[in-house]
Amino acid sequence: MSIRYQFLIKNGTVVDGTGAPAFIADVRVDDGIITKIGKDLAIEGRERVIDATGCYVTPGFIESHNHWDAGVWWSPMVEPMASYGITSSINGNCGFSCAPLSQDPAVRNEMINIFNYFEDIPVKAQQDQIPWKWTKWSEYRDSLSKNVKFPVNFGALCGHIPIRLTVMGLDAWDREANSAEIAAMAELLEDALQAGAIGMSSNLMDRDRQNRPIPTKLANDEEWLALLKVLARYPGAMLQVMVDTVRDLNGAEQLAHLGELNREAGARIQWSGMPTLKFQKEIKPRFQEVHDRLNGEGQEVWTTYSHVAPTVVFNMDAGMMFGQQGAPVWQAFTNEPERAKKEAMLTDPAWLDQARKSWDGLYSHSTLLDPTSLTFIESQTGYGPTGITLADHMKAKGFDHPSDAFADWLLYNGSGSVIHKRAWEFDDDVIMELFHDPRGCGNASDGGAHGQTLCGAGDNIYLLTHFVRDQKLLSIEEGIHVMTGKLAECFALADRGILKEGLRADIAVFNIDEVERRPQEKIWDVPDGEGGRTYRYTRAAAPMRITLCNGVATFDNGTVTGRFPGELIAPSAQPPFALAAE
Repeated sequence: MSIRYQFLIKNGTVVDGTGAPAFIADVRVDDGIITKIGKDLAIEGRERVIDATGCYVTPGFIESHNHWDAGVWWSPMVEPMASYGITSSINGNCGFSCAPLSQDPAVRNEMINIFNYFEDIPVKAQQDQIPWKWTKWSEYRDSLSKNVKFPVNFGALCGHIPIRLTVMGLDAWDREANSAEIAAMAELLEDALQAGAIGMSSNLMDRDRQNRPIPTKLANDEEWLALLKVLARYPGAMLQVMVDTVRDLNGAEQLAHLGELNREAGARIQWSGMPTLKFQKEIKPRFQEVHDRLNGEGQEVWTTYSHVAPTVVFNMDAGMMFGQQGAPVWQAFTNEPERAKKEAMLTDPAWLDQARKSWDGLYSHSTLLDPTSLTFIESQTGYGPTGITLADHMKAKGFDHPSDAFADWLLYNGSGSVIHKRAWEFDDDVIMELFHDPRGCGNASDGGAHGQTLCGAGDNIYLLTHFVRDQKLLSIEEGIHVMTGKLAECFALADRGILKEGLRADIAVFNIDEVERRPQEKIWDVPDGEGGRTYRYTRAAAPMRITLCNGVATFDNGTVTGRFPGELIAPSAQPPFALAAE
């Protein structure tokens, strides 16, 4: 028998997520539903009273761009999400998802390696912890429902890359699809949308660890149009597409072309993000023009963004740091699994010469070109020195080239050592424009991905502390709207995202003077496939006073509760704010 949870949240300042002015009120929650919002509500039955005096009472926060697809199979509490008021998570982004799935082992391994390279999801954890028994997305959803418990609501897109790999096998890397294959892809997408997928994610930017264009870059107009037409038949669903804002910087033309195709189809589109970094300043006007024009034509086109600069830590045993910034020789070093071969590279004059040339070929906007941008923060061997920059090491050891100095430090300290890369600089004016853009999709944290690089989850609180509390650039109503009601509209989540009687009780209660985005710290909970554990980054609690997901406390009295009230969520054809407009 399940417990019936009842709460009365008293005397808080309600910020309902719609952007409307805050007001003092009580909020009653009964069996997962907000049943009453009003002043001076009397206690009824066995209600637990939460004193919210001095606190904001808001909708639970929505993470718009996560990669917990694999991690939920072995990190069920997905720390630190509950302690930061997060109650919903959107996954399956960037064209990468766990389904559909070919049962050809070679193709399945391609999918695992894609997650490993692009999102730093460990291969052995994926192989050992995920069953991989489904073929269709609907079967994957059923497996999640039966085998995984969630402390947050879990929404997922269906990836275009696994759709192509399932239909075409390894040929998906090499050629366009024929008409029969395109029809099979459309059937797989139809299955996913019928089963509740948020939509389809795709990718027009990336290359893999061998520098091959990602399979979706080979999709022709016939393929795109067929898939867009399927999406358009499901009013709440959307295409999410990663266009190129970092490598070739031609994403505006990619978006414009998709917009032309979509005039016939009429699907909802979310693209990977208005350029927010200072090095992208020159390309931003073209992106803005396309975004505004498509919306002006009556298409529904959203642009995603993060309000936190992409600063990272990394090691040279995993990840795509150098491949994504134009240095394939150093990326090949990262890809090499054998320690002895890595050490041989670092002492081979011919390889060191190639590595120098590769370093010189970094993209002109790469921060790696500045030796002061890299700081050595942890040594695998303990040799050191740590706490110094690459520029410091060059000077101390007399190296003329940063590649040689980098190789020297790695030789003594180990490729598993941790290095900090300075963030690209944000264009603050663009961030403020996106906060106010009616089709700006914020709070893209990348949580669940790059676990040994960043935490992601918890970045939501930085919006409230930096932009609302400290800099006073946004009102509390605007800040909460960006992370709740606006995202519910974007993802067509009709039953949550705002505080209103009759809707699901996803609620965060917090004192804005108590919360912070805490520093990253290591947690050793990722299976390494050899009976041990490796690490990922998390954060100490913000903390919330209490977080309710579907009316059940997931963070309470300063700790994670260990409860799993999260649901698999799907888009609705009903406009999310139809109830609010009554």
